[in-house]
Amino acid sequence: MITRRTFGAGVAASVLAPAASWGETFPSRPIKFLVPFAAGSATDAVARLVGDYVASKLKQAVVVENKAGASGILAAQNVALSAPDGYTILITTNTTHGANQSLLKQVPYDALNDFTPVTRIGISPLILLVNPSLPVKSVAELVAYGKANPGKLTFGAGSSSSRICGELLKMRMGFEATHVPYRSIPQAVTDLMGGQIAFTFSDPLGAVPQIEAGKVRGLAVSGTSRIKLAPDLPTMVEAGVPDYNIIAYFAAFAPAKMPAPIANALAKALSGAVRDKAIIEKFDAVGIEPSPSTPEELHAQVAAEIIKWAAIVKSAGIEPQ
Repeated sequence: MITRRTFGAGVAASVLAPAASWGETFPSRPIKFLVPFAAGSATDAVARLVGDYVASKLKQAVVVENKAGASGILAAQNVALSAPDGYTILITTNTTHGANQSLLKQVPYDALNDFTPVTRIGISPLILLVNPSLPVKSVAELVAYGKANPGKLTFGAGSSSSRICGELLKMRMGFEATHVPYRSIPQAVTDLMGGQIAFTFSDPLGAVPQIEAGKVRGLAVSGTSRIKLAPDLPTMVEAGVPDYNIIAYFAAFAPAKMPAPIANALAKALSGAVRDKAIIEKFDAVGIEPSPSTPEELHAQVAAEIIKWAAIVKSAGIEPQ
């Protein structure tokens, strides 16, 4: 768990006092949304879409800053160490608050205790993509190719969630593929198109345009339902992979011990964005299903995700790095 400096008795008192007890009315300056993945990622798109709405409601600019790398640790740790004043918010996924806790030997923050959960924003499956030069047009053919050509397949992962998707597929279907790590999903998709890797799992935002352009081939989606953007793609279960359901969630977290009035103002603005008709339409266009929550529900989901990913990592025999 991160050790933070003591902010003094005034912080504790401010939980029950108006935000002005901090010497200002919140917000009085721009708010920063920190994203743990590169520009062009689904998380980046989410941050920018809801950021515009939040800015309009709170009457302050929202600046989106991408801090990619280290499976999201850099951004998450930065927010966890920030002052709990409402001006630094993490827009992230279950990579930083679910999978990292099992995939990495050391995580320099406590996903449950070093953050104030604000709200879940949305959910999305990932899409299994292969390079078109690979002689496979279905999940079954990919598995058969992997079994017939041991040691030849590589899969790229630009997030912990995309890695788990690949590892779970290997485990469920009994074939081998070498994992190649990337700083973000868009980078993995770029290398997939260039033939540097054989397959990857991408969010719909990065996958569907490349599928439509013929630069990659889509085989299946990781959730239990087909998606509007690519209705012809089967789910993994429909494609013959048993007990397969991986869904990424997007959520907002603030530093721990944030005063209740500030937390409430942020939660109201962010959850309002996810219920806005125009935002919902934009989410649909990038394959994200709006899914707001209470802070309590988000906290419970993080706890459940940590347990879920731990079980998958253990079953797949993945050694923490």
